[in-house]
Amino acid sequence: QVQLVESGGGLVQPGGSLRLSCTASGIMFRIYNMGWYRQAPGKQRELVATITNNGRTNYVDFVKGRFTISRDNTKNTVYLQMNMLKPEDTAAYYCNGRDALGSRSYWGQGTQVTVSS
Repeated sequence: QVQLVESGGGLVQPGGSLRLSCTASGIMFRIYNMGWYRQAPGKQRELVATITNNGRTNYVDFVKGRFTISRDNTKNTVYLQMNMLKPEDTAAYYCNGRDALGSRSYWGQGTQVTVSS
């Protein structure tokens, strides 16, 4: 059974940092392209960052310079380091994995990030 298990969310003050983790099982992790998405209440789920199976990264403009996506294939884990957090970053953050051909895609359960004073 495929599982993507996310952790690391929580409540932080504006300007603070969090590191999210997503650990996969049941897939050949090293061949999967991974991504982080987020969804705030009443809003569409949106892409945050991606990292390919060979380590190429991409970020949406509103997180560039603040967030870093990385992966450790020995641990089947993808990370999202979030710095200089803003209230508008508040959302449920979801991990996604897709194989190289795009024929299979899986989602994690989500982890809540709340940025508030």
